[in-house]
Amino acid sequence: MSTPLKPRTTAATEWRALGTTVRLVVTDPAVLESCDLLLARHLAEVDAACSRFRDDSELAALDHSEGRPVRVSPLLAEALAVALHAAETTEGAVDPTVGSAMDAIGYDRDFTLVQEDDRPVRLTVKRAPGWRTVHLDRETGTVAVPAGVRLDLGATAKAWAADKAAALLAETAGCGVLVSLGGDTAVAGEPPADGWQIRVQDITGPVDETPARGPYATVGLRSGGLATSGTAARTWHRADHTLHHIIDPRTGLPARTPWRTVTAAAPTCAEANAATTAALVKGAGAVRWLSRTGLPARLVNENGQVITTSGWPAASPRSATGSHRRSAA
Repeated sequence: MSTPLKPRTTAATEWRALGTTVRLVVTDPAVLESCDLLLARHLAEVDAACSRFRDDSELAALDHSEGRPVRVSPLLAEALAVALHAAETTEGAVDPTVGSAMDAIGYDRDFTLVQEDDRPVRLTVKRAPGWRTVHLDRETGTVAVPAGVRLDLGATAKAWAADKAAALLAETAGCGVLVSLGGDTAVAGEPPADGWQIRVQDITGPVDETPARGPYATVGLRSGGLATSGTAARTWHRADHTLHHIIDPRTGLPARTPWRTVTAAAPTCAEANAATTAALVKGAGAVRWLSRTGLPARLVNENGQVITTSGWPAASPRSATGSHRRSAA
């Protein structure tokens, strides 16, 4: 989990939307209220377009399209384009066609409700239909989704929404802006003098149950985005199964991975989040794959060992506490 630390010269507010914590920080306190209103409107529009849990969302309407091309809003078209690009750049490790797999493991509603549900689930290995089955035509603004395929934009939509919001607010307000959605963080505009100081925290238990916290690092971000993905923060139980929300498209089941959390920095938060989700799915091959991408990354395994790729800031003594750290070139 990535938590923005509040510099003294900024103003911040925090609330909930899209099923997660929203944090807004601006370098000009006078514009906080107006930026907050714009952010709330932006996230409401994203929810109406992209939510898998709303029967009236644009995304849900595609469930009944039976393969016919459907005209969608520019907002949903952009979100789909980001998701399909993430699938391509991660070699299919992040795939938006895992919606039915999410439903099958019980993640078919807001996460707070998922935790309270005790219905049994039957875990069946079933490969996701694959992102190449989705045809998006940006010129006509249409998308065709085959019958029986349900889309889920959870691996990209929040991070993309943070990117769009940060850019919009920075341009409108003329100041530095940080937007964090569930710890996926995007910044835009002129940053504070020492950059945006963000604590990257290893979460070792469910976020809504006062989770145990492992080793952390503090990094400075001046542009782009930072994202963290993990298997511990969103877990639930069904009978004898402990489940999490990171789906391996090859099996349609929660990914079996040696990593507890993965954090990465990238030119955009959407790229960072796609990389961290893909790393969890890629498992033992994640360090080598992340190194090839050139993205600075920090991985924490189940034993609390911290491994970093080239470009990640060196650890301070306090951030390395309780872990053994090595870098991967």
